[in-house]
Amino acid sequence: MRIAYLDTIAGISGDMTLGALVSAGVSLDELVADLRELGLSGYEVVARHLERSGIVATKLDVMISEAPRYHRHLKHINEIIEKADLSGKVKERAKKIFWEVAVAEAKVHNSTVDTIHFHEVGALDSLVDIVGTAICLEKLGIEQVYSSPVRVGSGGFVNTEHGKIPVPTPATMEILKGYPTVLTDIPFELTTPTGAAIIKALSAGVLTTERMKIESIGYGAGTREMEEAPNLLRVLVGELESQYAWDEIICVETNIDDMNPEIHPYVLDRLLAAGAFDAFLTPVIMKKGRSGILLSALVERSKLDTILSVLFHETSTLGVRILPIERRKLPRTQKEVTTSLGTVKVKCVLHEGQERLIPEYEECRRIAVEKNLPLMEVYRIIERELAR
Repeated sequence: MRIAYLDTIAGISGDMTLGALVSAGVSLDELVADLRELGLSGYEVVARHLERSGIVATKLDVMISEAPRYHRHLKHINEIIEKADLSGKVKERAKKIFWEVAVAEAKVHNSTVDTIHFHEVGALDSLVDIVGTAICLEKLGIEQVYSSPVRVGSGGFVNTEHGKIPVPTPATMEILKGYPTVLTDIPFELTTPTGAAIIKALSAGVLTTERMKIESIGYGAGTREMEEAPNLLRVLVGELESQYAWDEIICVETNIDDMNPEIHPYVLDRLLAAGAFDAFLTPVIMKKGRSGILLSALVERSKLDTILSVLFHETSTLGVRILPIERRKLPRTQKEVTTSLGTVKVKCVLHEGQERLIPEYEECRRIAVEKNLPLMEVYRIIERELAR
């Protein structure tokens, strides 16, 4: 799996993230061209190289040329992103980051996500940083983001439109709740709300013992020079080596208590025929003590609409729950082996360097019918010979 690892040497901000990703190999010209799809004006993206503790890094600035005119709410931000001619993944990542910022700001200011606003300069700057980050991740082919524990400063203050507030800022800490964080004694704003939101929205967590094959490294520079640490964000891009295959699937589920149970097996067959990885029933006790069943189907996102069509056509349900699920699985292939019952297709699973061969049901059933043998006997013969 191709990943980006965000090493928060001196925290993280939107411009540091963008600088690090450009440093890691994204073309600045291509980034700027894609950002034009937002239909925004009054800014320029400027990149330059500078040194932090002898390390060459990219300093990326969004230069605002037009004076602020009005506030933008989250719905306006989402409308701008949705109208842009950008991929669905870029839009999804960008909106997730903005959502984290809006939720935190609403909590800090005792407001709501719908009424919280981004002032004009901040909104324009944030749009470039956040959407630009999503664009860069796609250009680098990043499937997942990880990070180090996030370093934040403490003991200082920053000036905002609301007045002087402590470091780390309330919004930053609200966003980072539940995420591994390091409180340093550096009296500066190491991590901004935008930087924290990038981590919270996109990161799958902190890497521990995983092995990574590094392909490229980028450094994004912060604005100020610091004695305490080089003001840098480092991004490592490469392949995460794992014994497990990784993917994300969707669980579609619904509770049913008013349908003839004889129909249940038919529905399961229809779901599997429609492309579900698995479909199953779980007995549940519903409201008012009524017995029911939980009908679940595991599917890839591209087949979601097909599965929904089956559920709404073939069951009495009026609504379903859709849950994203991250899945780990052992690598598997299919082999043909020669046995006393003939050539048989078996599943080959690799785990911790050991190969395991497993009989396939359909193959065993075919042999049982062809040779007029009990199915259990076919399994025993094949398993015994595979063990040898």
